Amino acid sequence: MKTESSPWGFEQAQEAMKYIQGCTENFEPLTAVVLGSGLGEAAENVENPVVLKAENIPDWPVSTAPGHAGRVILGKIEGRPVVLLQGRVHYYEGYSMQAITFSTRVLGMLGVRQFVATNASGGIRDDLRTGDIVAVEDHINLMGSNPLRGPTEPRWNPRFPDMSHAYSPRLLKLMDRAADSVGIELKRGVYAAFMGPCFETPAEVRMVRTLGADLAGMSTVPEVIVANAMGIETAVLSCVANKAAGLTDGTLSEEEVLTAMAGAAHSLASVLHALMRVLNEEEKRV
Repeated sequence: MKTESSPWGFEQAQEAMKYIQGCTENFEPLTAVVLGSGLGEAAENVENPVVLKAENIPDWPVSTAPGHAGRVILGKIEGRPVVLLQGRVHYYEGYSMQAITFSTRVLGMLGVRQFVATNASGGIRDDLRTGDIVAVEDHINLMGSNPLRGPTEPRWNPRFPDMSHAYSPRLLKLMDRAADSVGIELKRGVYAAFMGPCFETPAEVRMVRTLGADLAGMSTVPEVIVANAMGIETAVLSCVANKAAGLTDGTLSEEEVLTAMAGAAHSLASVLHALMRVLNEEEKRV
């Protein structure tokens, strides 16, 4: 595993990009999809898949978290060229912010137009139940760092990118339409990102609830920041794995999260497939 001081800069991203491009012929992905904990089912119906092991891609960080397969899949969903990340790396694994957003940098350099991430979360708002799928409409970054911190890299993005619409209003509407088309209720909410790996305390959950958070988790926000900085249209679907700490009498565990995600994977895959259809339809109209 690379250390905090290891480089994950522009040149390293170029090498990773060239490796991925060399594994296919004239493949130009339009949309990137990141599959979170236990949500790998969405990768099962990719058309003509080219499967790459993360460990074979130059400088690509490899996940140590449960439920993250560590594969990059190139192919099509509903005829739309996509690149899927079956798993991600997290800040709590000991990787730097630059490492956990390295894949996002490479995806942007590959030319993707949309970045769609998924994750597991704890439900804070009263109406959220295990298995609900929530379209994230904003976030609160409580991870203690920012992936844009450090020397500026103008070949990637401006130093001070705007985050007013970090979650694309257009994609939010298209996800609503996609979910409706497959009969799935899509809720909306604000995601609070903690560093992890321990679950939040009841007091921390009360704090972020007061701040306006509906969901709590340990990922995704760094990638969203970088995707926005690179000018990529961004959306996040969060699957509620459990009630957040202090909202039930139960004990939180990673096994509970993975079990809940396995139950929600089919619904999430249906929404993602429908979203690819809707994106195709929208582009035909232009």
